[in-house]
Amino acid sequence: MHNSSPQLFSGPPDEWQDHWELGQSYNYLVPGGYDQRQTNQENPRYMGLRAQAIQEGEDMAECFEQSQQAYRYGDGARAKRLSNEGHACRTMMDSLNKQASDWIFAENNKDRNPEEIDLHDLYVPEAINRTERAIVQAMQRGDTEIRLIVGQGNHSQYRCAKIKPAIQKLVQKYRLVAAPDVNNAGVIIVMLY
Repeated sequence: MHNSSPQLFSGPPDEWQDHWELGQSYNYLVPGGYDQRQTNQENPRYMGLRAQAIQEGEDMAECFEQSQQAYRYGDGARAKRLSNEGHACRTMMDSLNKQASDWIFAENNKDRNPEEIDLHDLYVPEAINRTERAIVQAMQRGDTEIRLIVGQGNHSQYRCAKIKPAIQKLVQKYRLVAAPDVNNAGVIIVMLY
């Protein structure tokens, strides 16, 4: 990662592959916050996209379950049709989540400097992808550090941070040096030199 020509990372580390393949577990949404970000998270468009994605995910799971059942009963044609429907639901779920992710990320970061990104309200795989891209872009600009606003998990399910530990693992994987901001434990400062 410390070479002179940074490259885009290929995808999530193996330990996150299950969540990546499933399209994003629903409990990885990290809502909450204050000021404009709170308003963004409660935006009807954003909430609608996430709700539609969740419905598509539920429909996908139902199609795959019925497909397996049809296969077990020897109805191959029905199993194939249901499997195709499940894959279509997955594609739609991924598209809706991408739209929601793109919108919330843009809104949360529109007034920020490029060396600071807010990862609130993203699913973990989305936050990982955004972080990888931001690190590469920061290195290409010649920045010496990047500030990642990951939150403390106060608004996560069971008040358990999801994004912060995932980003810490990502930083370790690429052998970068990082430390929490002494003034805000919900911010990770990654050194890029």
